[in-house]
Amino acid sequence: MIVDELISSLEVGLHKRPLTIQEVCIGVFYTAVKLADGHVGVAFTPRDMEDTVCCPSSAAEAPPAGRLAGQDAWALTREALSPFRLRRAVGVATLNALSASLMTEKGVPGGRLLRGADALDEVSFASQDKVVLVGAFIPFIRKLKEKVAQIWVIDKHPAALKPQELPFWRPPERATEILPQADVAIITGSSLVEGGLDELLELCTHAREVVLAGPTASPWPEPFFSRGVTVLGGIRVTDATSFMRLVAEGGSGYFFTGPAEKIAIVAGNGHRKQ
Repeated sequence: MIVDELISSLEVGLHKRPLTIQEVCIGVFYTAVKLADGHVGVAFTPRDMEDTVCCPSSAAEAPPAGRLAGQDAWALTREALSPFRLRRAVGVATLNALSASLMTEKGVPGGRLLRGADALDEVSFASQDKVVLVGAFIPFIRKLKEKVAQIWVIDKHPAALKPQELPFWRPPERATEILPQADVAIITGSSLVEGGLDELLELCTHAREVVLAGPTASPWPEPFFSRGVTVLGGIRVTDATSFMRLVAEGGSGYFFTGPAEKIAIVAGNGHRKQ
């Protein structure tokens, strides 16, 4: 699946050279991993954690607190395949840190990395388009609702939408019906942690643009491009120390502007918008 392929791509690209974990922070909103080489990766922290409680009987479901720093980064990537979401968050953040390291060295083969760019600005929209958002991207809804013919928002939490936006909402079980109709599909990067990204991408059969968006959507793009993703809209950490502190103090994506910058990782070498 896509996470397995991402791990393999990073191992090849970085020649699986020895890299250790310097620091891990599991914040309320995001999880961040800092490598010994200074690169940082971030991932969504699942908050409705019915599979994780604090009692000792479920300790295996949580990352081994107090023993993550100093671990081999390649070993920690396997947590991205864990059945437990909090462990997956640590694994995905590690993959994003390794991805940042590889993109610093090699750029983006088969595409471009645009610093300070908003993912939506790299996507072509037409007035007749049907747009499906998997995840309640409120700023995206505001930008698009007057530009396209139809918006659907697939999210398990309708309360994430404003009252005037509720007509766009559809429950997750309707994804198999709605996603194949999309001209443009925008999928939350948190699906790498929550699970189901492979299936969501397979449903985008009609979409000419497939966007993976949010701070979690910052991985090495090769396996995503090969599955039809055209834009990854993530972040690049520019001040590791400040970023780790921000995550530890409960910062969300809205606060990442100082120690991080938006990036758009775009498939293809030319300007794709029409």
